[in-house]
Amino acid sequence: MRSITGIAFFLIGCSVLTSCTNDQSSDHTAADSTARTSDSLKKTQDSLRKYVNERLPIYEKVRLTADLNSLSVSERKTLPLLIQAAQVMDAIFWKQAYPQRDSLLSTIKDEKTKAFLMINYGPWDRLNGDKPFVAGVGPKPAGGTFYPAGLTKKELDESDVKDKYGQYSVIRRDPYGKLSSVPYSVAFETELQRATSLLKIAAVTAEDKALRYYLNQRADALVTDQYTKSDYAWLDMKDNTLDIIIGPIENYEDKLFNARASFEAYVLIKDKAWSKRLAKYVKLLPSLQQGLPVAPKYKKEKPGTDSELNAYDVVYYAGDCNAGSKTIAVNLPNDEIIQQKKGTRRLQLKNAMKAKFDRILLPVAGELIDKEQQQYINFDAFFANVMFHEVAHGLGIKKTVTGKGFVKEALQEQYSWLEEGKADVLGLYMVTDLLKRKELEGDIRQYYTTYMAGILRSVRFGAASAHGKANMQCFNFFQEQGAFIRNADGTYKVDYARFEGAMKKLAANILIMQGNGDRMAVEKAAREKAVILPELQQDLDRLTSKGIPVDIIFEQGWDVLGAR
Repeated sequence: MRSITGIAFFLIGCSVLTSCTNDQSSDHTAADSTARTSDSLKKTQDSLRKYVNERLPIYEKVRLTADLNSLSVSERKTLPLLIQAAQVMDAIFWKQAYPQRDSLLSTIKDEKTKAFLMINYGPWDRLNGDKPFVAGVGPKPAGGTFYPAGLTKKELDESDVKDKYGQYSVIRRDPYGKLSSVPYSVAFETELQRATSLLKIAAVTAEDKALRYYLNQRADALVTDQYTKSDYAWLDMKDNTLDIIIGPIENYEDKLFNARASFEAYVLIKDKAWSKRLAKYVKLLPSLQQGLPVAPKYKKEKPGTDSELNAYDVVYYAGDCNAGSKTIAVNLPNDEIIQQKKGTRRLQLKNAMKAKFDRILLPVAGELIDKEQQQYINFDAFFANVMFHEVAHGLGIKKTVTGKGFVKEALQEQYSWLEEGKADVLGLYMVTDLLKRKELEGDIRQYYTTYMAGILRSVRFGAASAHGKANMQCFNFFQEQGAFIRNADGTYKVDYARFEGAMKKLAANILIMQGNGDRMAVEKAAREKAVILPELQQDLDRLTSKGIPVDIIFEQGWDVLGAR
């Protein structure tokens, strides 16, 4: 017994010793692993901070002001209420874009990263393919927060949800996996009730009867999700000085279906002198439609003309329109039925447009446009090109000729970028035609050269932006057609004789794809044409190295306006 006990003790001791040795080894391994993880995390964080330090300067800060001297006493009372209502839209858009904002900000110590996150409304770089710039957040979901994580197109298509592709709802999944839709008026009830109250108070102070009616209708729409009546009311406004675009408007944020709308707001003051100059162009839409370089079946629709083309100073941006690149012109409403029946309103945001021209387009042209052709670049041509881009949204075709319904429904997530490409090229078509008719002043070289500089400006918005994609398509197509050449010194020279032909050919291609509702053809065009090739990227990098901004951000608000 004693011998056996001794042997057993020896074996147990060896076992304990072995165990201790293994535990010590494990501790060392765990410590090494923790150290490696810590080092890796630090390198990642350092790399991301470096990225932010390089990317943050691409935005130039602009003080968003306007002349308030023309406003009446009642308009001065109304304006701050509109700004407050717009700020509510900003809060809702944060919930749509990145609802964990506050918790994420609390974990970030680097102030520049915080600033960049606020510009992008989340931890993804909107002007660089939605690249994440905060450690651990992962790629941006195509469906954003509109749909449950992991939802596929097929699953929603095959579900029994009634409001599958509604503009004004979100899709949610219950604990048992069943899908349902929740109206915006329920999902954002608290915020929308607040915005409604502000618009109702603003309506009381508003002196313009049509504005007062619109504010009341829009206030009701926010809490009922019924926007049609207020859209018509907005179109009917003619003499108002103050204006506000507010609510769920654009579908850019929904990259899964291009169906659901994001909240935004613009607070505006009409420039009546500039607006008077623009009044005649909308009336020319029917004849311009007939002249489109495409077969009759793709231009059989009649564009609405009972709408206006006006210039404004914008005094507040909020939500979607303030995220990443800033909008400088608007064409609304987006409802195809309203567009066909009544048309749209085209708003040129003149002060924001001038800021982009002075601070971005001119420096870009100085670096990348042929030295002899730089003389043709001017603000009036830039203003006209942007303006006719918005007007051109009213041209072409809204319903497919193949029985697939509206173009937007047929093309789904491919719709937005192609529609922006259509507006780009048809805007140029309008300029060319109006110059020939003597309805527009200037030299075609001014418009084409400024357009070329404009492409080089906005192509920097990248593939995550519908506008950036559209410009890439135009750039690559025009280059293939010989509409411009790249000089040995890295500048671009327009071939004015070939430019018009390339424009007409691209216009026809886009209108046919839209009219056919051919999503596969559009996807192919996106893969082949809506890309930045290495040579162009080198030139764009040169702009960045020279410190030329990509876009602007705003100091804005009632205090910035100088009002107390």
